[in-house]
Amino acid sequence: MFDFDLSNGYVILRIICGFFMIPNAIAKLRNPAGAIAFFTAAGFPYPHLFVNFTVVFEITVGLALIAGIWTSYAAGLTAVFMLVAALVDFKVYKTWLWTNKGCEYPLFWAICAMVVAFNTI
Repeated sequence: MFDFDLSNGYVILRIICGFFMIPNAIAKLRNPAGAIAFFTAAGFPYPHLFVNFTVVFEITVGLALIAGIWTSYAAGLTAVFMLVAALVDFKVYKTWLWTNKGCEYPLFWAICAMVVAFNTI
């Protein structure tokens, strides 16, 4: 807990994974209508609830990863969350490239979070 040894690559990756969750939450808070439209296009029931859930989830696991609290759980949940995000992105946008809102970016972060989850002390 509270491991900030920046000579350890896994610690650096853990902190980066945590910091990269925060802008996702901020984007949903700044444009809730767009987030609701995305969840609607993805076929989620009650899209506004999913927006609220994802904001709380992203902030919670982001802060946990940054601080090193329950790291393996936070990273594992983040990996699953980002894998689902990649699948949903692909379902909605039908593209791989992140520059076209594709699934490449969330899949990359799912893999990074999985590496953190499997390499925590």
